[in-house]
Amino acid sequence: MPRGGCYNAAQLMKCIIGIDPGLQCTGYGVVRTDGRDCTLLDGGVVRTDPEGPLALRLQTIHTGIMEVMREHSPEIAVVEQLYAKYHHPHTAMLMGHARGVIYLAAAACSVDVVAYEASMVKKALTGHGRASKSQVGRMVCHLLGLKEPPEPEDVTDALALAICHSRPVFASGAEAIHPAIAAAMQRGNRRH
Repeated sequence: MPRGGCYNAAQLMKCIIGIDPGLQCTGYGVVRTDGRDCTLLDGGVVRTDPEGPLALRLQTIHTGIMEVMREHSPEIAVVEQLYAKYHHPHTAMLMGHARGVIYLAAAACSVDVVAYEASMVKKALTGHGRASKSQVGRMVCHLLGLKEPPEPEDVTDALALAICHSRPVFASGAEAIHPAIAAAMQRGNRRH
């Protein structure tokens, strides 16, 4: 810590990559944050050949995510927590493979990984844990100064993960709500 216990803005800046794992399309979003505001650095997808062998598809995801991590050198990677119950166990196993190579890519780049439940991400962005994808997309746009949500949806989901991790947490454990989110919530409450 610098003398006097003060930090300058450069010391507070953090680069975060959000990753939305998928076997056909893995979305990623990279933001830089000062703990209050986020700036979009990059966003896109890693696509695999849906007809290709599983091993090659996983290699494509691994290589693609490593390239993004090497380019931006994030301090942390954020993924969505897996559900405890899946209606389609085979799909859950395939998602586990995709997540595994993402964790492997992060480890190879010395990047820690955290996972959040979808409801926590929604609450951090919109103030409501059951918000719709469109509500989350609108807040991603608002917080990053975008006119439209990024396409495909996997990129928006990845950016939501990164933004969620950028939100400060009070010592009491309560999540801090960004002033823009609080204002949007108040506007929404006035309409009811």
